[in-house]
Amino acid sequence: MPAAGDKPNVCPMTHGPLSRSLTKWPHVATLSTMKTVSIRDAKNRLTVLAREVEDGETITVTRNGKPVFDLVPHRRVRGGIRWEALEEFLRKQKVKSIISKIADDFDAPLPQDFLLRKLPKRAT
Repeated sequence: MPAAGDKPNVCPMTHGPLSRSLTKWPHVATLSTMKTVSIRDAKNRLTVLAREVEDGETITVTRNGKPVFDLVPHRRVRGGIRWEALEEFLRKQKVKSIISKIADDFDAPLPQDFLLRKLPKRAT
């Protein structure tokens, strides 16, 4: 409940308007408050806005009242390679083998002058 004198739908940190939106995640749908700030306010208060985004907030930055871009939390990739997805892709594309042939001398050491050889001349 806002205190007496507080303006409803105004962010106390950025003094910009607040809007309500439905955030849809694959496993959860929640009602969240999305902040809207002007590009000038975003420039002047970037550190404060960055902390709010780090806490999970999404902030819409506007120019002349029109949305320009969103500041959103960075999604971290968890778990590395999704092997099941790779196997499904290979099966759908009918790929029998990822690597068709490896040369017998693949692991053999390179000659010492490998990087010192002159490049062949181009035909002009």
